[in-house]
Amino acid sequence: MKFAELRAKSPEELRSMVTDLKKEQLNLRFQRAAGELAGQGRFREVRRTIARALTLINQQKSKE
Repeated sequence: MKFAELRAKSPEELRSMVTDLKKEQLNLRFQRAAGELAGQGRFREVRRTIARALTLINQQKSKE
């Protein structure tokens, strides 16, 4: 997900999205450990989206 898409979301939506993405990241870790993960692309995308969302949350906190 791009920054422009994330900026349109409220802080509450970003927090819930981070929670969901962390759950997905955990599932992807289990798949990778079991050898069932088809490609690393989704794992990398989830990790980066979490970082982007947390960055926006922190930026919004500093503006308040």
